[in-house]
Amino acid sequence: MGTAADLLRSAGVKVTPGRQRVLDALCSASQALSHADVEALLPDADRVTLYRVLDSLVACGLALKAVDARGVFRFSASAVQRQHEGHVHFRCTDCGGVFCLEAAPPSPPQLPHGFRLAEIALDVRGTCANCSRTG
Repeated sequence: MGTAADLLRSAGVKVTPGRQRVLDALCSASQALSHADVEALLPDADRVTLYRVLDSLVACGLALKAVDARGVFRFSASAVQRQHEGHVHFRCTDCGGVFCLEAAPPSPPQLPHGFRLAEIALDVRGTCANCSRTG
């Protein structure tokens, strides 16, 4: 994975300090970040600008946007997301955290003639170890 500036250039978008900082934050995060998480990492950034930057990164394909179990949008760098395609994720319904599991996703089902598979979504949900201890 190149620098944030390289990734932005290759995606055909203008390289700005804000986009670089947000993309760096997403690339170095251990899990998908909410807008509030990004805001906490970049406290001097304007809230509205962060929304615009996140949306522009999603629009150009450098970031992915997904809703968590609580209905909060979370963002991850698309390059980082590709590293997570070979295993299952556990989503904590209490804290909203997403955790990598050392388990391969199941094989796709045999589809009837004429059907084409576009995506498989496996959602493993429950309470993480930290939330289980406090609950």
